[in-house]
Amino acid sequence: MDKTLSRDGTVIAHRRRGEGPPVILVGGALSTAETEAPLARLLAPRFAVVTYDRRGRGASGDDRPYAVEREVEDLAALVTAAGGSASVFGVGAGGALALEAAAAGVPIDLLAVYEPPYTPGAAGSHFKAGCTARLDRLLSAGDRAGAVELFLSVTGVPTDTIARMRRTPLWHGLVSSAHTLAYDDALLGDGSIPAARLAAVGARTLVVCGGSSPARAGLATRALADAVPRARHRTLTGQTRDLAPHAIAPVLADFFAGDAHLVRRAS
Repeated sequence: MDKTLSRDGTVIAHRRRGEGPPVILVGGALSTAETEAPLARLLAPRFAVVTYDRRGRGASGDDRPYAVEREVEDLAALVTAAGGSASVFGVGAGGALALEAAAAGVPIDLLAVYEPPYTPGAAGSHFKAGCTARLDRLLSAGDRAGAVELFLSVTGVPTDTIARMRRTPLWHGLVSSAHTLAYDDALLGDGSIPAARLAAVGARTLVVCGGSSPARAGLATRALADAVPRARHRTLTGQTRDLAPHAIAPVLADFFAGDAHLVRRAS
């Protein structure tokens, strides 16, 4: 993997596939560059696709203390390395990170996000506060496996599936990244959509949710699309939180290639 230094000196490991306009994929909770590889391979015939290990994961560094601003700087460093601007697709908490970067002025040409896990409303804020408190207790106690189990259960993974996962080689990798769940939690703040900050997002934006995801995901993504000035919403029939690369790849290819002409004409 290639290495890029973030502003604070943290090493960010990344891999590039294909040639063409640059696209950076930002993974969600517990994901790595390898997690995003299947989608990268589908997009590589038309784009120069960058996948990376977010701070604290895989081959990337983890200078502390953590701050959302440091992760924004990590993404900014990758955009610079890609040529000074890039289109970005973020999944889950990676979508929240991509939105924060765009709001902070990172030069993002086109932005797409899939189900950033905001939990708007009073009930959503109460739920998020409870999850944050439980996660903090588990990580403070050194119970990394418990933190992973909490995340998986909150996102709808059945108990018996989690039990099976614990017996697979995948489990060790998830546990090794468990501390980064606190980073994703910080990205989401109190769970509400940060409308005031997102009003600064200038990039043309596509907000996507799965047609078979829980209703709350559809409501949250529509509210998010309303909060971002140049956003539109799309629902992918049959998709859930566990997004299939082959389902999103043509959507991203059309969005990034088609709307890129508008970006170039406006620049």
